[in-house]
Amino acid sequence: MRILIADDHNLLMDTLIMFFQTQSDIEVTVASDLPSACKIIANDLPYDLILLDLNMPGMNGLEGLKHALSLEGGQRVALLSGEAAREIVEEALEAGAAGYIPKTLPAKSMINAVKFMAMGEQYAPFDFINALEDTPVHPLIEKLSPRELQMLKGLTEGKTNKEIGRDLHITEPTVKLHMKTLYRKIGAANRTQAALIAREIELF
Repeated sequence: MRILIADDHNLLMDTLIMFFQTQSDIEVTVASDLPSACKIIANDLPYDLILLDLNMPGMNGLEGLKHALSLEGGQRVALLSGEAAREIVEEALEAGAAGYIPKTLPAKSMINAVKFMAMGEQYAPFDFINALEDTPVHPLIEKLSPRELQMLKGLTEGKTNKEIGRDLHITEPTVKLHMKTLYRKIGAANRTQAALIAREIELF
């Protein structure tokens, strides 16, 4: 597995490299800012996952994430941050980010999260995803993962599996697998019924 970590904090970078070097199947490349990371992406072999520090030089908020996602190669890109507002993380996930990793995450959990995202899944800490405001949450939402919610949103927008896959940088077969799980969780027989269920509870 090949990962690229871009962060301008040398001490943290050294710690992250030490974390991943405990795994024989992870090869790490590093960069100190977004322009350097993008140059590596453009000139090197494809990476299984790219971790970008939200606040490093060149990021300009989520614009840096979106730029990295738009580069050729269809790379999976995740945010790395000491702290990030819930709204920022939600917007990043909606934009197609592979996930969000807090810098405070324990080493073992961080390694598992990286492997999870490199396999094509979307990750955010459970406590973070469920740290909702005081507004009530429909039980249906609590059943679904962030990726399944993205699938459902795509259905309500009338998108095909191919279009959803393109937006989220995943393959069409992967979309179909997520759809099957989505249908089962919400009790829908097909994509039309799933979209109607989402509209009835005003989910999107």
